[in-house]
Amino acid sequence: MAADPSTAPLPGGEFLLATCHGGAEEVLRDRLLALLPGARPGAWRRGVVTIRLPPATRVPDDPSAGRLAACAFARALVHCHGQVTGADAVTLAAAVAALPVAASASHLHVWQRDPRPSRETADTPDAAVARATAALVAAIPGLTPGTAPEGAPVVDVVIDDERRWWVGWHRAGSVPARHPGGVIPVPAPADMVSRAWLKLDEALTAFAVDLEPGQRAVELGAAPGGASQRLLAAGLGVVGIDPALVDPRVAGHPGFTHWRKRARDVRLRELVGFDWIVTDMNIDPTSTLEALGRIATARGVRARGIIATLKLPEWSRAAGLDGWLATIRGWGYAPRVRQLASGGREVCVVALRRPRHRATRPPGE
Repeated sequence: MAADPSTAPLPGGEFLLATCHGGAEEVLRDRLLALLPGARPGAWRRGVVTIRLPPATRVPDDPSAGRLAACAFARALVHCHGQVTGADAVTLAAAVAALPVAASASHLHVWQRDPRPSRETADTPDAAVARATAALVAAIPGLTPGTAPEGAPVVDVVIDDERRWWVGWHRAGSVPARHPGGVIPVPAPADMVSRAWLKLDEALTAFAVDLEPGQRAVELGAAPGGASQRLLAAGLGVVGIDPALVDPRVAGHPGFTHWRKRARDVRLRELVGFDWIVTDMNIDPTSTLEALGRIATARGVRARGIIATLKLPEWSRAAGLDGWLATIRGWGYAPRVRQLASGGREVCVVALRRPRHRATRPPGE
């Protein structure tokens, strides 16, 4: 163990490893290759993609930061040292301990590439991770498992199956990179109305968004009210726009107002003074952007930020992501994007207004 792991040099590697939502592997691979000219695709399995780096390529110690954050579909992105194999967790952990990276790290992240139970045993993913973690902590004294502080060097172990693990490392820079597999724990409240609560909570944490009590938010397509419920919990005043009914736990909140109409039927002057525009509508991304753009570029509307989920009816629709982000930039916002662990085939965009920018009005407005 290095005397000061927070500053100790870590061994290099020829590969990057990224884990993702099952099914997103091809999209993830193509976006990484576009961001790393000269790189080549490596091995991949469901939920895991590896990329061979070109010679002399410099990648940040936290690969999920910097330009690679634009990849969007990588939950975790780490420097990879290949795989270890063995008959059981103890043997595999001993093989990890023999790697140079084991002597340079202070923290340990262990997760399973595919959260399905093994076909060979009745193990749950949680049991497999717990067994691997215990074996690794015993084999490498001084490693602290779980959430890592900012800047800490981390050994990454991705469980492929019972006899094979991927091994890598990264520094815990970005908020997701401080958690195993880039998955931010989101405890669901007992009275949660819908999964939109979880997605919004994860997005706020991942992008370090500070909601301030007393701010105002409008949610497009609010029913049944999960995202509005999370905004209300933060002390915001919320207007939910949706012709459908909202759950009584949200509708009855004193800080909530329900406009039972479609977003396109709302008069734009009624939307002046809102700080946040939020949406998680189950419609095509182009339709979501049309609804957002109508409001974000309206005269007098100066929202601080947009938090939007863009659904992907097919994985191939991810090819339009860069164009969608360019559209949001044209409105005067700086967008960041990530596929949330709590979401499905979709991406979450958090965009904060750039100062003194004149928005581009959508055609026809």
